[in-house]
Parts: sequence; structure tokens; C-alpha cells
Amino acid sequence: MIKEKVQVIQETEAIVLDFRGIIDFQDNDKLFDLCIQNSEIRIERTREGEIILMLPVGGEGGVRESILTYFVFHWNKKYKLGKVLSPNGGFILPSGAMRSPDVSFIKIDRWKAIPLLKRKKFLPVCPDFVGELRSESDSLNRLKDKMEEWMDNGCRLAWLIDPLEEKAYIYRPNKDIEEILSFDEKLSGEDVLANFELDLSELRDED
Repeated sequence: MIKEKVQVIQETEAIVLDFRGIIDFQDNDKLFDLCIQNSEIRIERTREGEIILMLPVGGEGGVRESILTYFVFHWNKKYKLGKVLSPNGGFILPSGAMRSPDVSFIKIDRWKAIPLLKRKKFLPVCPDFVGELRSESDSLNRLKDKMEEWMDNGCRLAWLIDPLEEKAYIYRPNKDIEEILSFDEKLSGEDVLANFELDLSELRDED
């Protein structure tokens, strides 16, 4: 049985399965079919070809994801500078990894350069902007590694937002990581999300 041969590498904030030598999930079409057939599970792939099964974020995490996506979507609805993707949007990175951030943005010229048929599956680009939210089941170190991966593959601005400690980390190409120590601050979209600001207090736990 294949299930007996699958190696479970980690069982904390996510389950990592190593199918190498059993099923070739480096094939993007096979990976897409796996995701479609298991749509209730959020799936990613490392650059080495391992499959990551993400755990559900829970109620509070789901609310925060909705808030973050709403604000970015609402901004883009006004300025129409590109396309905003939800956590279900997957990207094939130059490294070979397939990742799906909590919210992402692609400039309109880069979106239009993607052939129509390829837009129906994982997008073969790295987004211009990525926002990731830490949930109760997330390891902060794992998320920081993921943010570095986004930047290594061409992302222009990335936010790692940690509501558990009320901190945020701003990633920019070839610059030191900026740490925001309070949710009383605002994050600027800079030249990537022009005229956009996120008031971090909107993501603070409140009854």
C-alpha cells in the first residue's frame, strides 16, 4: 500500500509527506489534480518535492485571513492595479516549490502576460506582494523560512503578521527585515501596493 510507504516527516504545525520514488508530485499537473481531489485540505510543495498538508487555522485565524484579504481586495477594487488572490491561489516558484500565501497580489501587466490556460491552474510566477498570518498551529521559524523563500524567488514586498505576539515583519528585496513591535502601527504598501495602508489593530483579538 502506498500509504504504508509514505514517510511522515513532521506532525506539528503541518504534516510533510515524502512521496519521492512513489509518485512524482514534481509534475505540476499531478499536484494540481491532488489539490482538486482534496479541496478541503490546503496543500503546498517544497522545492525538494515534499508535500505539505496545512492544518486548519481555526475560527479566529479564519476571521483574520478574511479581514486581511478584504482590505487588500477593497484597495485593489479602487485602484485596479492588478489581481488579488485568496489563500486558495497557488504559485509555482522558480525554485520548483508550490506555495499559497494567505493573500497575494500580482501587478496587472504580469497577470496579462500569463497565458489564459495557465491562469486556470497554479500560476507560474512569484507574486509581487505576499501577506502571511501566523495562526495558533504555525511555527514562527517555519513561517520566517517561508518568507525568505518568497523573497528569494522574486517577491517585492512581503508581510509576516503575528497576531499571537502582536508583531509584524516586513521583507523587502536585498534589505534587512524590519520588525514592527506593536499592533498600534500601520503597514504601508509602499510602491508595490501604492496608497495602501493596513492598520494592524484591525487584526487584534477582540470579543
